[in-house]
Amino acid sequence: MSGIGARCYELRLDDGKRAWRIMYRIDEDAIVILEVFEKKTQKTPKRILDVCKDRLKRYDSESR
Repeated sequence: MSGIGARCYELRLDDGKRAWRIMYRIDEDAIVILEVFEKKTQKTPKRILDVCKDRLKRYDSESR
């Protein structure tokens, strides 16, 4: 997902009644789960994108 950062992706899961999304980034040594949420609209809410960006910044600064 270019809106979040490099190597970031969205996994789409539908369980019949609901649509779920898992936002994640693939690093060399880890898969970082950024957010899991129920998708209710066509577009990913800005709040979700902001949360993911903030979590990545914190993860990157603490993992050095």
